[in-house]
Amino acid sequence: MNGAVDLPLGAAELTFAATGDALVRRTVLPSGVRILSEHVPGSRTATIGYWVAVGSRDETGPRPAGAGVLGHASSFGSTHFLEHLLFKGTGSRSALDIAVAFDSVGGEHNAMTAKEYTCYYAKVLDRDLPMAADVLTDMITSSVLDSTEFENERGVILEELAMAEDDPADVVNERFFEAVLGAHPLGRPIGGSPDAIREATREAVWGHYRSNYRPQDLVITAAGAVDHDRLVSDVQRALVAAGWDLGRRAAPVPRRDGTPADASGTGRLVTVQRPIEQANILVGVPGITAGDERRMTMSVLNSILGGGMSSRLFQEVREKRGLAYSVYSFSAAFSDAGVFGLYAGCSPAKAHDVSELLLAELHRMAEHGVSADEMSRAVGQLSGGSAIALEDSDTRMSRLGRAEITLGEFIDLDESLRRLARVTADDVRELAADLASRSVSVAAVGAVEESAFDSIVS
Repeated sequence: MNGAVDLPLGAAELTFAATGDALVRRTVLPSGVRILSEHVPGSRTATIGYWVAVGSRDETGPRPAGAGVLGHASSFGSTHFLEHLLFKGTGSRSALDIAVAFDSVGGEHNAMTAKEYTCYYAKVLDRDLPMAADVLTDMITSSVLDSTEFENERGVILEELAMAEDDPADVVNERFFEAVLGAHPLGRPIGGSPDAIREATREAVWGHYRSNYRPQDLVITAAGAVDHDRLVSDVQRALVAAGWDLGRRAAPVPRRDGTPADASGTGRLVTVQRPIEQANILVGVPGITAGDERRMTMSVLNSILGGGMSSRLFQEVREKRGLAYSVYSFSAAFSDAGVFGLYAGCSPAKAHDVSELLLAELHRMAEHGVSADEMSRAVGQLSGGSAIALEDSDTRMSRLGRAEITLGEFIDLDESLRRLARVTADDVRELAADLASRSVSVAAVGAVEESAFDSIVS
């Protein structure tokens, strides 16, 4: 394949080759359902995912009293609730039936809720792909959201949130997004808050389900040992059996507006007092969007700054000074916003010094740039990591889903490597300078005082 391949919503059929003799095909049904597959020669397994471009950011609060809109309850927590409930039974299958269907063939099945999408997926032997498509279709289209199961899962989700609240790394991550993104919907926790889960009603979750799980919302991706024509046929048969009217024409839902949200303003400090041995610290700034042309540059920058054992943060904070065991950087990009963060777990007494060191390394990169050796290592690390990841059909399935939902273009391994090779040291320095100029926020969990970060937040 040469270059990226656009995925226009109005194109009914697309076929193109990808790296390693893989064949990518895409069919858009008249009802708006989109089906993408990547056939990988020699593969004996397949991973299939059912996606809707609805995540935690799309949940809404209750209408104010007197707003003139009837029946509009809060949908906070509904996305996470649905991730659980769609495994709990349909009109024709119990929760046990769903579990047995995959366990009896050695398959794996699960789901993931994210800030901008939800995906239900399974990995099976090639011969079992029709079964996986049938069961997942039933789950997506025909969940009954049984009231007893609803209350059971309320307890399960609250326990899941409590488990995360006991993990300081999870807590600091959630608080970091809150600090950097503020009131933006992306700043809300993916799983919902305990209060939102306690207050959620079956009626609100049912409304969220019926409003967002429609033919024009559905994207199905499969990778590995996949025959596209049979996949399309199997999916259509299962959708018709579920009562979906595939003859009713509808355009796929538009992709999200990629206009960047305002990243200006002052930084924020969020601290959570915990009587634990380490302070978990995240220092960061608003990042770049998923569609930003500098995303390959961001990958290189992140690799050099905090992406491995040879990175600047690891060498400076851990190896030279012995101030932390875990230290790294990361970038998270969404349609209209992003975050860039620097993490370290350290003694509470060293929280101030470590925070300043994290930020100083970003500023040093912005001022002095990076070396040719660092560029070579980063490109090598990213190239090898990308190739290794694509040995797994899970990664290929996810790549198809993100390409269809977020970017509207497919980029295979060869094109990714070409784009990486075009990133220059000047590109990295310029992006570092841009990030370093943005308002700094801090999230910290542990026995630390806010005063430790007075000189950091801006």
